[in-house]
Amino acid sequence: MVLVRVEDEDGNVGWGDSFSYFCTRATHAAVTDMIAPIVVGRSIGDIPAWNLEVQKKLHLFGRYGITTFALSGVDIALWDLQAKRSNKTLAAEVSGTTIEPRAIDAYASLVRYGDINLVRHHCQRAIDLGFHHIKLHEVDPTIIAAAREVIGPDAVLMVDANCAWTTDEAIAQIPSLKQSNVLWIEEPIFPPDDYRGHKLIEAAGMAVGAGENASTAFDFTRVSESLRYPQPSMTKVGGVSEFLGVCRTAKSLGKLVMPHTPYFGPGFFATLAMAPLLPQESLLEYLFVDPEGWLQQPPALENGKMIVPVGPGIGFTPEMKTLERFVISE
Repeated sequence: MVLVRVEDEDGNVGWGDSFSYFCTRATHAAVTDMIAPIVVGRSIGDIPAWNLEVQKKLHLFGRYGITTFALSGVDIALWDLQAKRSNKTLAAEVSGTTIEPRAIDAYASLVRYGDINLVRHHCQRAIDLGFHHIKLHEVDPTIIAAAREVIGPDAVLMVDANCAWTTDEAIAQIPSLKQSNVLWIEEPIFPPDDYRGHKLIEAAGMAVGAGENASTAFDFTRVSESLRYPQPSMTKVGGVSEFLGVCRTAKSLGKLVMPHTPYFGPGFFATLAMAPLLPQESLLEYLFVDPEGWLQQPPALENGKMIVPVGPGIGFTPEMKTLERFVISE
């Protein structure tokens, strides 16, 4: 990740992160060269208005991708800073109301194994740890059926195909997916912005989730119109400001937001901090791996639920020893 730190003149600090994966240098340059000059030395009281200002100034670099990844990290950090200055949780700051603490159902998001025995093993591990919701990244019906056998009939199962099929191929998979009682098929087709394909798959009887690679609430309107489960990614969509827009649109269309958040830094914690404003049926994605180091340990899982932190901001403070161990640039 590209970790973003914003400090005000009184020494208050906000944290964010911009999606980068293996393009960290490009994202870092976008934050430093494109976004920072529109932040440093500014008094920013209306963060969504500032976000829109940045979009207008930078649209010639492209509305999506790395430009919006960079914007996302800074937007998250600004919201974290503003909520801390108000001594409120992110949800309370965003909504302007008192927010009761709550927990959100989390799901174990397994990586792609392509091996039936490994999938069986990790599904059992997830169940043993208290998860009631599991997502596979598999495309073999035999492996998907084996996972259902392990987790039993009561756990919820989702499948992410990572854009593996054409629309016709995805529709051909629906009988086997239904036999395994799959809640949704995620990013079933390429390109992932084939909204007509999403509608055809849903019309054929299988709910679709997608949108992790879409940017801005404007673009997400088309996503939400085409499927049941829009999946905004806090570190890609434009940060908290645009995430809020996605949630408003989804609600108006009667769609259920399922945030995409297989992350370990501020993007994950900002999404978790927004949980009190999401529908009760929304789920939190938890990447089911064991990292070498945590920037901050996530809250413990309790009966398949994760408790939302009640401290100010997004609830994130990096573990400096971990940061010093893994940092590659400043």
